[in-house]
Amino acid sequence: MARVCDFCDRGTESGAQVARRGLPKKQGGIGLRITGRTKRKFKVNIQRVTGLVQGQRKRVKVCGRCLKAGKLIRPKVRKAAGAA
Repeated sequence: MARVCDFCDRGTESGAQVARRGLPKKQGGIGLRITGRTKRKFKVNIQRVTGLVQGQRKRVKVCGRCLKAGKLIRPKVRKAAGAA
């Protein structure tokens, strides 16, 4: 699949956006009323990064949570051939 983390298999999930109207009871109103629900998608923060997979450099799709947790080992930066 396109938008899925290679480490934890997190992907796009569906949900709803809830529209409410009215004044809450604690502010002196009669309470909030739900006036509508719209379908929406919760998308994962997928990033394509280079990492070491089974000892080899490979481009993988990783979510931000796995990247922050350190589940991906990043390779050492190679120096350019002409650099001193």
